[in-house]
Amino acid sequence: MIRVPRLTPERSLTASGLFVWLLVLAWLFTALPARAANDDTYDQDSVLQAAIEFFGQTTEGLAKVIEKAFRDHGRPVGYIRGEEVAGAITVGLVYGQGDLILKNGATAKVYWQGPSIGFDLGLNASKVFVLVYNLKRPEDIYQRFPGVDGSLYWAAGVGMNYQQRQDIVLAPIRLGVGWRAGASVGYMHYTRERRWLPL
Repeated sequence: MIRVPRLTPERSLTASGLFVWLLVLAWLFTALPARAANDDTYDQDSVLQAAIEFFGQTTEGLAKVIEKAFRDHGRPVGYIRGEEVAGAITVGLVYGQGDLILKNGATAKVYWQGPSIGFDLGLNASKVFVLVYNLKRPEDIYQRFPGVDGSLYWAAGVGMNYQQRQDIVLAPIRLGVGWRAGASVGYMHYTRERRWLPL
């Protein structure tokens, strides 16, 4: 005959206490990695506020393109605040410079240059705010990033497209209309120093 041990109040309390501790440990193992990941990324409200401060204005389109980027790629690890000069006769060139700012505190100076496909003639200078995804080290930004076909997104005068190399994704955001929509079609080369040849 098998004897089943009776649960005394003391044993019952011990069993319930152990169960509570197991629940707490399970929560820690799932919540802490997610919190650590969020500590190294920007939330949507912070990115929108930084973009508004950088451009000096807010538009419905700016909020929409940032929302689109978050839907497509989640929370960025950083962003680039910069300026561009570009000229085009249908096909043109774009040159830019800016500051890379990562959530973990790392920063770097960045230059970029590349061909652009345009819709107009002329010369244009503008600000650009680039969301940065999956960049582990600042030095990993210094390479060529091909444009992603079909990624151009417009909303109320604000344009965004994607550039990607392996897991790293860049999402340049520009205010304005016209041929600037074509900037970064092809590739963009990010470098440590200014270069005049877009190679």
